[in-house]
Amino acid sequence: MSEGPLPAGLFARVDESDDGLFYGVPRLVQHIDDTTIAALTRYYADAIAPGARVLDLMSSWVSHLPQNLELEVVAGLGMNEAELRANPRLSEFVVHDLNRAPGMPFAEARFDVATIAVSVQYLVHPVEVFRDIARVLVPGGRLIVAMSHRCFPTKAIRAFHELGAGDRVRLVASYFHLAGGFEDAEFIDRSPDRGDPLWIVTGTTKERSS
Repeated sequence: MSEGPLPAGLFARVDESDDGLFYGVPRLVQHIDDTTIAALTRYYADAIAPGARVLDLMSSWVSHLPQNLELEVVAGLGMNEAELRANPRLSEFVVHDLNRAPGMPFAEARFDVATIAVSVQYLVHPVEVFRDIARVLVPGGRLIVAMSHRCFPTKAIRAFHELGAGDRVRLVASYFHLAGGFEDAEFIDRSPDRGDPLWIVTGTTKERSS
């Protein structure tokens, strides 16, 4: 399946088997190092207002949100129930496979912020997913996509193996544009001096037409 003007081959994977099989085993591991986790947490502290309703997409056992940031809701959507239950930051969660069903089981305009932390490389229908993220965010809501250079290689899309860092960032920025509903995406480099890189692509949702 093609993502609009993006070639379908970009989204092929080494392992095309059911993702539920791969993610069915809990993996309580970190996907970036401690220094880069701290940098992401600092960015969230700058970008997310107290009292916000946050949707943590492709969530796991840790969300990297600041501990002292009081939020109205932190809803997690992920693939493994045990991991989600182990995440103390989540106020609610749902087990849901975005590669099988890009549409999410949330009401329109339910959230102020959505986050995808070091997981966007696993989406095989990213434009459809981003389109539905725009639906569940309020107008003026923000999607924050944090990226680095680590991945589960057999489940990452071909583009993340073959493109350099700059082109990967541009590819993710194109998801915002092609999905519609977002203002132009912004790129922010929050890579620490020592540690894994941290590239952030973020965009806000447009006002909805009446």
